[in-house]
Amino acid sequence: MTTQAQLDDRYGRTRSPRRRLLGWTIVAVLALGAIGYLGWTTVAGSAGSVTATDTGFTVNDDRSVSATFQITAPVGRAVACALEARDEEHGTVGWRVVQYPASDEHSRAFTETIPTLSLATTGFVNACWVP
Repeated sequence: MTTQAQLDDRYGRTRSPRRRLLGWTIVAVLALGAIGYLGWTTVAGSAGSVTATDTGFTVNDDRSVSATFQITAPVGRAVACALEARDEEHGTVGWRVVQYPASDEHSRAFTETIPTLSLATTGFVNACWVP
């Protein structure tokens, strides 16, 4: 006999299969609860998110640039987007926030003009969100 077995015999301890099953059941329930919670928070967080994809830009003159982009947003929710224009040294020369009303469409395309302080070399969507 091993030392543990001798101690169990001496003090009358027995390893109950029922107690072990109860322990594993508790662990399984907690693990399933944690997985369910993480899954729900992931789905709930992505349901209200907005995705913006730049599709092009046009430098109009040294005082404006037009940015063309597409947004994917929740149906029936208003959306706001921050547009940015930068120069050749990557400095911000123009900034504008535009708001769009709620729509029944999941994806929409827009072209917006961004006023600039000097000649811009690019125009793009910095971020979009549901206000």
